[in-house]
Amino acid sequence: MDRFIPQSPNFEDRVTASFDRQQAMQTLGARLVRVSAGEVVIEFPFADRLTQQHGFIHAGIISTVLDSACGYAAFSLMAENAAVLTIEFKINLLSPAAGEYFEAIGRVKKPGRNITVSEGEIFAHGPSGRKLIATMTGTLMAIYDREGVAL
Repeated sequence: MDRFIPQSPNFEDRVTASFDRQQAMQTLGARLVRVSAGEVVIEFPFADRLTQQHGFIHAGIISTVLDSACGYAAFSLMAENAAVLTIEFKINLLSPAAGEYFEAIGRVKKPGRNITVSEGEIFAHGPSGRKLIATMTGTLMAIYDREGVAL
């Protein structure tokens, strides 16, 4: 994605280091697959421990991974001295989350110094191919010089 110019020359390393600190992503078995300016891809495998009563990946898990994808897409464009926090999101669950693994793509829609809007999609991958199962719109805030918030 070449339409955005990151404010930090080492944005890929910053995103990767922050993602690696997320215990939630480790718990889910999620991994950062790709980082580019304004776009992030995260994948995670199907696991029974992540399902709801019908055997589909729980909506809370889908929301969590999409939130991270949208957030890190925004973070990839933020200044070197900024951290990122989600301030709002809207998710549309389009289809049951059934598949062998899941791919979440976060993309910046509108960057800003303080507020960025990102959009996300999550796809299930399985024997019948790739299927869109949820979308998200998220609003992210750049945090500057806040005690207890790591860059």
